[in-house]
Amino acid sequence: MKIDGKHFRSIWREPSGEVRIIDQRWLPHELRIVPLNTRKDFADAIRDMWVRGAPLIGATAAYGVAVQMAADPSDTSLDETYEVLHETRPTAINLKWALDEMNKVLKPLAPQLRAEAAFARAAEICDEDVETNRQIGLHGLEIIREIAAKKGGGRVNVLTHCNAGWPATVDWGTATSPVYHAVEDGIDIHVFVDETRPRNQGAQLTSWELISHGVSHDLIVDNAGGHLMQHGEIDLVIVGTDRTTARGDVCNKIGTYLKALAAKANGVPFYVALPSPTIDWTVVDGVKEIPIEERTGEEVTHVQGRDPEGKIISVQISPDGTPARNPAFDVTPAELVTGLITERGVSPATAEGLAAMFPEFAVQ
Repeated sequence: MKIDGKHFRSIWREPSGEVRIIDQRWLPHELRIVPLNTRKDFADAIRDMWVRGAPLIGATAAYGVAVQMAADPSDTSLDETYEVLHETRPTAINLKWALDEMNKVLKPLAPQLRAEAAFARAAEICDEDVETNRQIGLHGLEIIREIAAKKGGGRVNVLTHCNAGWPATVDWGTATSPVYHAVEDGIDIHVFVDETRPRNQGAQLTSWELISHGVSHDLIVDNAGGHLMQHGEIDLVIVGTDRTTARGDVCNKIGTYLKALAAKANGVPFYVALPSPTIDWTVVDGVKEIPIEERTGEEVTHVQGRDPEGKIISVQISPDGTPARNPAFDVTPAELVTGLITERGVSPATAEGLAAMFPEFAVQ
């Protein structure tokens, strides 16, 4: 996707061999591009949310393994790197998937062959993610086309939650990919962007990428979505996911479940856009089985923004001493999901639907 007319990915390798990312902590006010040079750099980037979004976390971990293999390709180093990176974020399943993919390639190789093979597989994972998200967009476009046709070419209004855009992937995004394809298709489309407290990924990232790409949108507070649905202002909801169970339960940024309930109550289609590595075939009941990351309470008691002088600052919004709870994700049960938009098509949010769409992965 583009920033000021220039194409960017969220992670890439320079001709010099250096791996670089967009440090998302400073968006939308400042575009900072930083190198990741050590295993610790990659672990910090994932844990402290320099990068975020399940697909991008996986891609970053893959490059983290490659950089470590260039420094120390021993068996001990490979095993330690898996553990160090795996423990950074417990909810996003793409992290484990990417690390498993790297181990699958590297474990059989002699140490002296591992660095080159690791960089090659990490690059493939990135390219695969881009194509996967492009395909998700094309399948989601068909849903938007149908709604546009029913409205006689009138504006299609989409509600999003959190950021499932290209900053959460290597490119295109998941939930935003159908939107970008609709824009290219000439459809009149408008996005209502949830602010997404407590980290404001909607306000800071989704709004930033949409305005950078020239997509019509409005920023709304998290609690406005239900009101807009009641008054017929939302045609469909599209969100992303950090982990989806074998039966179609969806784990996504906190607040997604409430949007799904509001959509169900108002007859608004609720779709989830996901690449297949986000499906955890070992988990069935998302509410009971998916570990929910608890992040620091400071994300709740403070907000980051830009002061009148242009300096990026953190401001406390709660009384001194007030404790805060900060579960980062919630689980939306499959029965609230209209469909799962994957790279192979739109699947029902059922065990049978997913197994039919991905028979080679489904647990028999």
